[in-house]
Order: sequence, then C-alpha cells, then structure tokens
Amino acid sequence: MTTGPLSKRTAAFSETVIDDEVVLLNLADGTFFSLTGTAAEIWPLINGVRTRNALLADLAADFAVPSEEIARELDAFLAALAGAGFVEGL
Repeated sequence: MTTGPLSKRTAAFSETVIDDEVVLLNLADGTFFSLTGTAAEIWPLINGVRTRNALLADLAADFAVPSEEIARELDAFLAALAGAGFVEGL
C-alpha cells in the first residue's frame, strides 16, 4: 500500500475524547466510531505529516513488534477510517 501523508478530514466528523476512548461522529450520516486501545493511540498520530509507512515504523518501534506483524491490522484500520470519510491520503 503506497500512501502520501495521512490527514484527518476534520470537516467530516466531530471528535470527543472520554477517558481513554475517542468517539468520532460522522457528520454526513450520524454514525459513530469508537476508538479504544491501539486505535485510540494511532488516531493522534494521523497528523498530515506521517505516511502509512512512517506510522507503521513508529508503531513497530513503540510496541517492539516487527512491522510485518502489524501491517495487515494497520491497513484494515486505515481503510475503515478512509471508508468512513475520516482520513485521506491512502
């Protein structure tokens, strides 16, 4: 998967942080996304500067796990965010 910098489409959602959970409200259709655990840790790293590969390298280093082991899950998460209209750059 080749990507440019990943950025949030801030006009497409409303964001609320409750304890360790990030809740995203899709403004177009009213659906909610709840980000917890690793997803909630990844969300603030999507900053318009990091690419998917840079994000993968950061996560692999932070969790001391080979990037090959987390690539599929990261790609699925990013695809879900992009599919909901929350991020672009994939």
